[in-house]
Order: sequence, then structure tokens, then C-alpha cells
Amino acid sequence: MIHKKWQYHLFKMMKEMIHTQEMGDLIDELWKRYPRGIVANVKRGEVPERCRGLARYLAKYLASSPISVRRIVRYDGKTVTYWYKDHETKRKKVETVDVYTFIGRMVQHILPKGFQRVRYYGLQAAKAFGKWSEVIKEGLKRIGQLVGGAYQVLSGKRYRECYKEVSGCDPMMCAYCGAEMDLFRIWHPKYGVIYDELENIKAGKYEVGDGNGRQGGCSVWSPSEVLQLSLFPLHAAA
Repeated sequence: MIHKKWQYHLFKMMKEMIHTQEMGDLIDELWKRYPRGIVANVKRGEVPERCRGLARYLAKYLASSPISVRRIVRYDGKTVTYWYKDHETKRKKVETVDVYTFIGRMVQHILPKGFQRVRYYGLQAAKAFGKWSEVIKEGLKRIGQLVGGAYQVLSGKRYRECYKEVSGCDPMMCAYCGAEMDLFRIWHPKYGVIYDELENIKAGKYEVGDGNGRQGGCSVWSPSEVLQLSLFPLHAAA
């Protein structure tokens, strides 16, 4: 693949630089003479560390926003102050810009409608992963070791961990009293209620038997006694 790519770009450059019939005929002859491309001197070996760092840096843009909320230091309605790590000095820098400049820098990362950032296929496809992940895990347990070159199924991070990593705050900690909250209900502006703990309790999800056919071990509280807090940090209104 590299040989053919190098051949294509080299011939294209030659054709653009020298606009003569002789050059056109020569390139056509070279295409016929070297159908498998031109030799590219690429040595096999380990990927340089700087390339690994670049890959990790670019991979973040596949799923996360260009800047996390915790990096925004101040917003006064006219200007935005935020910090970033300078790639040349490797030091933290703080910059203040007007709102429109800040928005302009952010919208550069908005992809066109319908553009795919990354497409999963094979075992990583959404339909296949749910079907085969447990089978693969069980197979690896039976083997007793990981097979070189095979898929390794990694458990993904939970929403709480991802949100904390991006925003710098724990969504399950109350912003007022500092106590840990329990997830009671999830509401989506488009799909409505997508998770309701009370409905699970009413459906008997947590009921357990006592060995004599009787059910017990589950207490139900009234919705009126529950203080439902937002999953996201709350801000007091003036």
C-alpha cells in the first residue's frame, strides 16, 4: 500500500511541475512498468514513542470535547478565561479571550452533519459486542491466559468515572451538603424517563424469598419522602 501511495504522489507531483508531453508519456510508461508501485524505504520496527504520544492525543478527539469544563476558569459575560498545556514549553498557560473568539475556537471541532468520527466493525460493533463479549470472557477464563494477538475485552468506565474525568467533579456528590447521592431517576428531554428506581421496586426486582415461599427483605418508601436531586451539579438561582 505504501509503495503504491508513494508512486501516486510522486507521479502527480512530477506531472504538476513539468507540463510537457514527454513527461506525460514517461509517467504513463512508468505506470505500466511498475504496477505494484515504487519501492519505499520503510524499515520494520517499533513505533517511535513520539508517535504513540500523538496517537493518544488524537484519540481523545474521537469521543471527548475539545476542552473540559474544569479548564474554564472564569466567564464574565464578555470574556472567557481558560487554561491549557503548551505543547512546546509543556507548561500550563492561562489565556483570556472575548466570547466570540472562544466560540470560534470551539466550533472548529464540530463535525459536519452525518460525519462519522470512527466506525466500529467486527467484534467491536455495537450489535456484535453485546452478543460475544461474555462468550469471549468465558473462553479466556477457561484457557486461563490471554492468547497473543487475540481480542482482549476490557471493561469500560462507568458514567460516573467518565463525567468526573471530563468535568473534574463527581456527579453523585451533592453540591449543597457534600453527601453521596443515590441514583433515583434518569430523565431525558427527548425520551422522557429512561430509568426509575421506584418502578423497579414496585416490579419486585429486589424482593428475595425466605425459603418458605414468602417474600421479604425489601422495603418500599413513598415518592413523597424522597428528595430527587439532579444528576448534574446544581447552581442556585439569584
